[in-house]
Amino acid sequence: MKQIIARRMKHVGRRRRRGTAIVEFAVVLPLLLLLLFGIVEFGWLFLIRQTLVNAAREGCRVAVLKTATDEDVAARVREVMAPLGFDEGAIWSFTTSPIGDTVQWVQVSTSVDAVALTGTLVVPEGMMLEGQSSMRKEGAVGDDEEI
Repeated sequence: MKQIIARRMKHVGRRRRRGTAIVEFAVVLPLLLLLLFGIVEFGWLFLIRQTLVNAAREGCRVAVLKTATDEDVAARVREVMAPLGFDEGAIWSFTTSPIGDTVQWVQVSTSVDAVALTGTLVVPEGMMLEGQSSMRKEGAVGDDEEI
């Protein structure tokens, strides 16, 4: 009799442990998913920020040329941003200094809300990502002399 009771109690204990594991998994799963989505989201935002910085640097490299125009700078920035597949104006925008200045600067920026994969689940609303670069223009704009 004792053996029968012991066997029954053994099976009941297994069922309880199985139920406990399911409950623990249900509690931990949302935290694990939030952590996973956070890692992916921050990796994606880091990629976007690096692309913005690179686009600003490339635009600035074009802007310091003696023959550069605003259209040349804009074309180079668009060329660098094109692989991300985002539309200019709707997703990102850029500003430049006047071409005649001795120090050229280019700033490319976007809202995190526009590019985030998970919306505002992981990253707070209203943050901006930007890349900025400045370079000194070698020689005056109208200067054609050779040194």
